[in-house]
Amino acid sequence: MTHPDSQPSASRRSASTPLRRQEDTLAPVRETGRIGMDDLAARSAITLQDTPYDILVIGGGINGCGIARDAAGRGWRVLLVEAADLGGGTSSASTKLIHGGLRYLEHWEFRLVREALQEREVIWRMAPHIVWPLRFVLPHAPGHGKGQRPAWMLRLGLFLYDHLGGRRLLPATRTLRLDRDPAGAPLKPGFRWGFEYSDCWVEDSRMVVLNASDAAAHGADVLTRTRATSAVRDGDAWAVTLTGTTGTDRASTGATRTVRARTLVNAAGPWVADVLSNVLRSNAPATVRLVQGSHVVVRRLYDHSRCYIFQNADGRIFFAIPYETDFTLIGTTDRDYKGDPAQVHATEEEVAYICRAASEYFTKPVVPADVVWSYSGVRPLYDDGASAAQEATRDYVLKLDAPPGAPPALSIFGGKITTYRRLAEAALARLAPHLPAPTGQPAGWTATSHLPGGDFPPEGYEAEVARLQSRAPFLPVPLARRLVRAYGTRAHQVVGSADSLAAMGRDYGAGLTEAEVAYLRQNEWAEAAADVVWRRSKLGLRLTPAQVAALDAAMHMPAGTPPDGALPNDALPNDAPQDGATQDDAPQDDAPQD
Repeated sequence: MTHPDSQPSASRRSASTPLRRQEDTLAPVRETGRIGMDDLAARSAITLQDTPYDILVIGGGINGCGIARDAAGRGWRVLLVEAADLGGGTSSASTKLIHGGLRYLEHWEFRLVREALQEREVIWRMAPHIVWPLRFVLPHAPGHGKGQRPAWMLRLGLFLYDHLGGRRLLPATRTLRLDRDPAGAPLKPGFRWGFEYSDCWVEDSRMVVLNASDAAAHGADVLTRTRATSAVRDGDAWAVTLTGTTGTDRASTGATRTVRARTLVNAAGPWVADVLSNVLRSNAPATVRLVQGSHVVVRRLYDHSRCYIFQNADGRIFFAIPYETDFTLIGTTDRDYKGDPAQVHATEEEVAYICRAASEYFTKPVVPADVVWSYSGVRPLYDDGASAAQEATRDYVLKLDAPPGAPPALSIFGGKITTYRRLAEAALARLAPHLPAPTGQPAGWTATSHLPGGDFPPEGYEAEVARLQSRAPFLPVPLARRLVRAYGTRAHQVVGSADSLAAMGRDYGAGLTEAEVAYLRQNEWAEAAADVVWRRSKLGLRLTPAQVAALDAAMHMPAGTPPDGALPNDALPNDAPQDGATQDDAPQDDAPQD
């Protein structure tokens, strides 16, 4: 499907063309109206290319969307298919960090750590609305039980961390006296010393969608709720059968069509082995190790903006991170997973483990009853034979199946959201000998380009908020800040021509307006409430079940249906989450968790 923001090939920006503000290059969002099935029907009635695509990507997670974006920008004809929603699997279930991976140093993964450290500031510059710097506090107390690395090891690791990756904007490591620093206030009294270092936050599922959006802007076709059910070699191309799906039910089927592609990329993440065996009918062994990682969200545990990295007694590390203003995110676990990745969820055992580990550090114990939301994902790691799940490599491995005279298939194993852009470059380097000469941007173009909405300086968020407020002074400050965090310079497109909050249409709760939902439907492939409240945003933490149900009903209502009255807003305040909420209501693509 050609995305609404797609530009014809002739309008593609050359490497030397200066970037313009994206709000000036986009068609305005249509006037707010009922959000209905007519929009979906219009987007489904597409004509795929009759001539073979150069690249067909299976999997709409961060790896698949990153490859599609890079390839489309270079001028290749690209089709991306995703069986559910973009970022609906592992890519939206990460710890949401752009980081080097401090703990990977003790597993001698220097290449991976160096590449990841180099990418931190690249990605921050590329998308400063959804990526921003964080400071991490690592408490150290030699007598605090098992699992504590010695101070010399931590100092050495942090020295390497500061110097391996060409850090320019992020501040360096420093030593803290936790008994004198506010970072020590929430911790138990035994922690006198600690270290503080830099990494970055990322809105992971938005990173996926923005890569897909930019791929489409460069001419790629993107099909969601579409599964590749068969792929056979037919002369010099793959003949791929595509079947429509409904929602997240991978067993449901709809209309089918067949497309041809010169090369095929299997970026199906936890389903990479399934695609190899059941779609490509490959006899090659699928060396994938599925590792489950779960997180919990509790109400805010402390007042400052720094994060913590803790060492657990079993040698694992875990994080406590300020989350969505009013909450704290804690995780993750590492354990081998058996079963259907679509059914993964945080188990009671994992929740108890995370709470128990956090309680070893915080003065106020964290108990399962404090959890307001939990989520879980399956990392599709390359099986390197490691004995423990936490020791399995997070590096990516690319397997190319290219028999002489036959179209090739490339399968993606492992990887981190931090290094997805470099993975895409490596994947296209493997495929390039099998493709026509590129006609667009040169290799490496994504390192100096912005993702949609990110065309402002890395430290320019506050200025962008002020600019939006100047243009739309009727927006409440928290809403203006959220819109810029989500959409960057494209927040102006969300507001459109509205001159009042009422002109943005129905309020579904927590500041989610009809205008914003219309934008997401038209520009970001959102088709159901879960797409909006759990992946395009995290407003599911603040909406009541009745509000989410009303949004879902509106998104599946025929256009022109009259409003059915005000939403029930008295069940729970908009700033309060649902106790015990889990991501089980949201679908669970292709990238392992960071």
